[in-house]
Amino acid sequence: MSAAKVSIRDLSFSYAGSQEPALKRVSLDLLEKAVTVLFGPAGAGKTTLLRLINRLNDLVEGTRRSGQVLLDGQDVYGVGVDVTRLRRRVGMVFALPLPLPGTIRDNVVYGPRLAGTRDHRRLEQITERSLRQAALWEEVKDRLDASAYSLSGGQQQRLCIARSLSLEPEVMLLDEPTSGLDPISTAKVEESLLALKESFTIVIVPHSVQQAARIADQAGFFLSGELVEIGEGRALFTAPRDKRTEDYVTGRFG
Repeated sequence: MSAAKVSIRDLSFSYAGSQEPALKRVSLDLLEKAVTVLFGPAGAGKTTLLRLINRLNDLVEGTRRSGQVLLDGQDVYGVGVDVTRLRRRVGMVFALPLPLPGTIRDNVVYGPRLAGTRDHRRLEQITERSLRQAALWEEVKDRLDASAYSLSGGQQQRLCIARSLSLEPEVMLLDEPTSGLDPISTAKVEESLLALKESFTIVIVPHSVQQAARIADQAGFFLSGELVEIGEGRALFTAPRDKRTEDYVTGRFG
Protein backbone atom coordinates (compact mmCIF):
# COMPACT_ATOMS: atom_id res chain seq x y z
CA MET A 1 0.00 0.00 0.00
CA SER A 2 1.22 3.50 -0.84
CA ALA A 3 2.20 6.03 1.80
CA ALA A 4 -0.15 8.90 2.62
CA LYS A 5 0.40 12.05 0.57
CA VAL A 6 -2.45 13.94 2.26
CA SER A 7 -3.72 13.13 5.74
CA ILE A 8 -7.04 14.44 7.04
CA ARG A 9 -7.24 14.46 10.82
CA ASP A 10 -10.48 14.96 12.79
CA LEU A 11 -11.67 17.54 10.26
CA SER A 12 -14.99 19.33 10.83
CA PHE A 13 -16.36 22.19 8.76
CA SER A 14 -19.51 24.30 8.79
CA TYR A 15 -20.89 26.94 6.43
CA ALA A 16 -22.48 30.14 7.72
CA GLY A 17 -26.16 29.72 8.52
CA SER A 18 -26.14 25.94 8.15
CA GLN A 19 -27.88 23.87 10.82
CA GLU A 20 -25.65 20.84 10.23
CA PRO A 21 -21.87 20.68 9.71
CA ALA A 22 -20.79 19.92 6.14
CA LEU A 23 -18.08 17.63 7.56
CA LYS A 24 -18.06 15.88 10.93
CA ARG A 25 -14.72 14.77 12.40
CA VAL A 26 -13.45 13.17 9.19
CA SER A 27 -10.12 11.33 9.25
CA LEU A 28 -8.53 9.54 6.29
CA ASP A 29 -5.29 9.18 4.36
CA LEU A 30 -5.11 9.97 0.64
CA LEU A 31 -2.53 7.64 -0.83
CA GLU A 32 0.42 8.75 -2.92
CA LYS A 33 0.31 7.82 -6.62
CA ALA A 34 -3.12 6.24 -6.37
CA VAL A 35 -6.71 7.15 -7.25
CA THR A 36 -8.83 7.82 -4.17
CA VAL A 37 -12.54 8.10 -4.89
CA LEU A 38 -14.87 9.98 -2.52
CA PHE A 39 -18.48 9.01 -3.21
CA GLY A 40 -21.92 9.34 -1.69
CA PRO A 41 -25.18 11.23 -2.22
CA ALA A 42 -25.41 14.97 -2.91
CA GLY A 43 -24.69 17.07 0.16
CA ALA A 44 -22.52 14.40 1.80
CA GLY A 45 -19.48 16.70 2.11
CA LYS A 46 -17.31 15.35 -0.71
CA THR A 47 -16.79 18.59 -2.63
CA THR A 48 -16.32 20.51 0.62
CA LEU A 49 -13.46 18.17 1.51
CA LEU A 50 -11.80 18.68 -1.89
CA ARG A 51 -12.03 22.45 -1.51
CA LEU A 52 -10.52 22.30 1.98
CA ILE A 53 -7.44 20.43 0.76
CA ASN A 54 -6.24 23.38 -1.34
CA ARG A 55 -7.99 26.07 0.72
CA LEU A 56 -10.57 27.19 -1.84
CA ASN A 57 -13.04 27.64 1.01
CA ASP A 58 -10.85 30.45 2.35
CA LEU A 59 -12.92 32.70 0.10
CA VAL A 60 -16.22 31.75 1.76
CA GLU A 61 -17.26 34.00 4.64
CA GLY A 62 -18.59 32.83 7.99
CA THR A 63 -17.23 29.29 7.94
CA ARG A 64 -15.90 27.30 10.88
CA ARG A 65 -13.20 24.65 10.70
CA SER A 66 -11.41 22.39 13.16
CA GLY A 67 -8.93 19.58 12.65
CA GLN A 68 -5.98 19.29 10.28
CA VAL A 69 -5.20 18.83 6.59
CA LEU A 70 -1.62 17.61 6.26
CA LEU A 71 0.33 17.63 2.97
CA ASP A 72 3.53 15.64 3.35
CA GLY A 73 3.05 15.99 7.10
CA GLN A 74 2.69 19.80 7.08
CA ASP A 75 -0.62 21.44 8.05
CA VAL A 76 -1.86 23.42 5.04
CA TYR A 77 -3.66 25.74 7.48
CA GLY A 78 -0.50 26.35 9.49
CA VAL A 79 0.95 29.80 10.16
CA GLY A 80 2.97 31.12 7.24
CA VAL A 81 1.68 28.72 4.59
CA ASP A 82 1.96 30.22 1.10
CA VAL A 83 -1.52 29.57 -0.31
CA THR A 84 -0.47 30.34 -3.90
CA ARG A 85 2.31 27.76 -3.69
CA LEU A 86 -0.09 25.29 -2.07
CA ARG A 87 -2.48 25.62 -5.02
CA ARG A 88 0.40 24.96 -7.42
CA ARG A 89 1.14 21.77 -5.53
CA VAL A 90 -2.54 20.80 -5.32
CA GLY A 91 -4.41 21.39 -8.58
CA MET A 92 -8.18 21.24 -9.02
CA VAL A 93 -10.44 20.42 -11.98
CA PHE A 94 -14.15 21.22 -11.73
CA ALA A 95 -17.26 19.53 -13.09
CA LEU A 96 -17.83 22.00 -15.92
CA PRO A 97 -14.93 22.43 -18.37
CA LEU A 98 -13.95 26.09 -18.20
CA PRO A 99 -11.37 26.88 -20.89
CA LEU A 100 -9.89 30.36 -20.82
CA PRO A 101 -10.44 32.70 -23.76
CA GLY A 102 -7.64 32.18 -26.26
CA THR A 103 -5.93 29.31 -28.01
CA ILE A 104 -5.33 25.75 -26.88
CA ARG A 105 -1.67 26.65 -26.33
CA ASP A 106 -2.58 29.78 -24.34
CA ASN A 107 -4.71 27.68 -22.00
CA VAL A 108 -1.93 25.21 -21.24
CA VAL A 109 0.82 27.75 -20.62
CA TYR A 110 -1.33 30.25 -18.73
CA GLY A 111 -0.11 29.08 -15.32
CA PRO A 112 3.59 28.80 -16.16
CA ARG A 113 3.53 32.27 -17.78
CA LEU A 114 1.84 33.69 -14.70
CA ALA A 115 4.57 32.04 -12.62
CA GLY A 116 7.25 33.81 -14.66
CA THR A 117 8.26 31.30 -17.33
CA ARG A 118 9.12 33.22 -20.51
CA ASP A 119 11.43 30.89 -22.45
CA HIS A 120 9.61 29.91 -25.66
CA ARG A 121 11.24 26.50 -25.92
CA ARG A 122 10.40 25.69 -22.31
CA LEU A 123 6.77 26.71 -22.83
CA GLU A 124 6.56 24.49 -25.91
CA GLN A 125 7.91 21.56 -23.88
CA ILE A 126 5.35 22.21 -21.13
CA THR A 127 2.56 22.37 -23.72
CA GLU A 128 3.42 19.00 -25.26
CA ARG A 129 4.09 17.26 -21.94
CA SER A 130 0.86 18.46 -20.34
CA LEU A 131 -1.31 17.62 -23.35
CA ARG A 132 0.27 14.17 -23.59
CA GLN A 133 -0.37 13.55 -19.90
CA ALA A 134 -4.01 14.57 -20.40
CA ALA A 135 -4.29 12.21 -23.42
CA LEU A 136 -5.09 15.12 -25.74
CA TRP A 137 -1.84 15.74 -27.66
CA GLU A 138 -2.56 13.50 -30.65
CA GLU A 139 -5.94 15.16 -31.18
CA VAL A 140 -4.76 18.77 -31.08
CA LYS A 141 -1.03 18.85 -31.92
CA ASP A 142 -1.71 20.29 -35.39
CA ARG A 143 -4.05 23.05 -34.18
CA LEU A 144 -2.53 24.47 -31.02
CA ASP A 145 -3.37 27.98 -32.20
CA ALA A 146 -7.08 27.19 -32.62
CA SER A 147 -9.56 28.54 -30.10
CA ALA A 148 -10.00 26.41 -26.99
CA TYR A 149 -13.74 26.84 -27.53
CA SER A 150 -13.48 24.90 -30.82
CA LEU A 151 -12.86 21.70 -28.86
CA SER A 152 -15.60 19.24 -27.92
CA GLY A 153 -16.79 19.07 -24.31
CA GLY A 154 -14.63 16.03 -23.58
CA GLN A 155 -11.59 17.65 -25.17
CA GLN A 156 -12.21 20.86 -23.20
CA GLN A 157 -12.23 18.89 -19.97
CA ARG A 158 -8.94 17.19 -20.86
CA LEU A 159 -7.57 20.64 -21.75
CA CYS A 160 -8.51 21.81 -18.25
CA ILE A 161 -6.67 18.79 -16.85
CA ALA A 162 -3.64 19.68 -19.01
CA ARG A 163 -3.81 23.29 -17.77
CA SER A 164 -3.66 22.03 -14.19
CA LEU A 165 -0.83 19.63 -15.04
CA SER A 166 1.26 22.40 -16.62
CA LEU A 167 2.26 23.57 -13.13
CA GLU A 168 3.41 20.04 -12.23
CA PRO A 169 1.21 19.61 -9.16
CA GLU A 170 1.79 16.76 -6.76
CA VAL A 171 -1.92 16.24 -6.07
CA MET A 172 -4.86 16.45 -8.50
CA LEU A 173 -8.36 17.08 -7.14
CA LEU A 174 -11.23 16.41 -9.56
CA ASP A 175 -14.86 17.23 -8.77
CA GLU A 176 -17.15 15.18 -11.05
CA PRO A 177 -14.93 15.89 -14.08
CA THR A 178 -17.03 13.75 -16.44
CA SER A 179 -20.53 14.64 -15.25
CA GLY A 180 -21.47 16.43 -18.48
CA LEU A 181 -19.62 14.17 -20.92
CA ASP A 182 -20.75 11.40 -23.26
CA PRO A 183 -19.58 7.80 -22.61
CA ILE A 184 -16.70 7.94 -25.12
CA SER A 185 -15.32 11.20 -23.70
CA THR A 186 -15.80 9.86 -20.18
CA ALA A 187 -13.77 6.77 -21.04
CA LYS A 188 -10.92 8.92 -22.41
CA VAL A 189 -10.81 11.05 -19.28
CA GLU A 190 -10.82 7.92 -17.10
CA GLU A 191 -7.99 6.41 -19.16
CA SER A 192 -5.91 9.55 -18.72
CA LEU A 193 -6.51 9.51 -14.94
CA LEU A 194 -5.40 5.90 -14.66
CA ALA A 195 -2.19 6.80 -16.50
CA LEU A 196 -1.64 9.94 -14.41
CA LYS A 197 -1.66 8.04 -11.13
CA GLU A 198 1.79 6.72 -12.03
CA SER A 199 3.08 10.21 -11.30
CA PHE A 200 0.42 12.02 -9.27
CA THR A 201 -1.82 11.59 -6.26
CA ILE A 202 -5.40 11.75 -7.57
CA VAL A 203 -8.53 12.43 -5.53
CA ILE A 204 -11.81 12.36 -7.42
CA VAL A 205 -15.48 12.82 -6.67
CA PRO A 206 -17.04 10.63 -9.39
CA HIS A 207 -20.38 11.25 -11.06
CA SER A 208 -21.65 7.71 -10.45
CA VAL A 209 -21.05 4.61 -8.35
CA GLN A 210 -20.17 2.76 -11.55
CA GLN A 211 -17.38 5.20 -12.32
CA ALA A 212 -16.16 5.03 -8.74
CA ALA A 213 -15.90 1.25 -8.95
CA ARG A 214 -14.04 1.39 -12.28
CA ILE A 215 -11.21 3.69 -11.24
CA ALA A 216 -10.78 3.48 -7.45
CA ASP A 217 -7.61 2.16 -5.86
CA GLN A 218 -9.11 3.38 -2.60
CA ALA A 219 -12.66 4.54 -1.95
CA GLY A 220 -14.42 6.40 0.84
CA PHE A 221 -18.20 6.55 1.29
CA PHE A 222 -19.60 9.80 2.70
CA LEU A 223 -23.06 10.33 4.14
CA SER A 224 -24.38 13.53 5.81
CA GLY A 225 -20.88 14.90 6.39
CA GLU A 226 -19.49 11.68 7.88
CA LEU A 227 -16.96 9.26 6.43
CA VAL A 228 -18.88 6.00 6.84
CA GLU A 229 -16.04 3.76 5.70
CA ILE A 230 -12.92 3.76 3.58
CA GLY A 231 -11.05 0.86 2.06
CA GLU A 232 -9.47 -0.76 -0.98
CA GLY A 233 -11.60 0.07 -3.99
CA ARG A 234 -12.64 -3.36 -5.20
CA ALA A 235 -13.30 -4.67 -1.70
CA LEU A 236 -15.42 -1.69 -0.71
CA PHE A 237 -17.69 -2.06 -3.74
CA THR A 238 -18.01 -5.84 -3.55
CA ALA A 239 -17.99 -6.46 0.20
CA PRO A 240 -18.62 -3.24 2.16
CA ARG A 241 -18.46 -3.55 5.93
CA ASP A 242 -21.18 -1.01 6.72
CA LYS A 243 -24.79 -1.65 5.74
CA ARG A 244 -25.23 2.02 4.74
CA THR A 245 -22.45 1.64 2.18
CA GLU A 246 -23.94 -1.60 0.91
CA ASP A 247 -27.36 0.01 0.55
CA TYR A 248 -25.91 2.91 -1.44
CA VAL A 249 -23.68 0.77 -3.68
CA THR A 250 -26.55 -1.60 -4.49
CA GLY A 251 -28.92 1.27 -5.24
CA ARG A 252 -31.26 0.89 -2.28
CA PHE A 253 -31.00 4.63 -1.66
CA GLY A 254 -29.37 7.71 -3.17
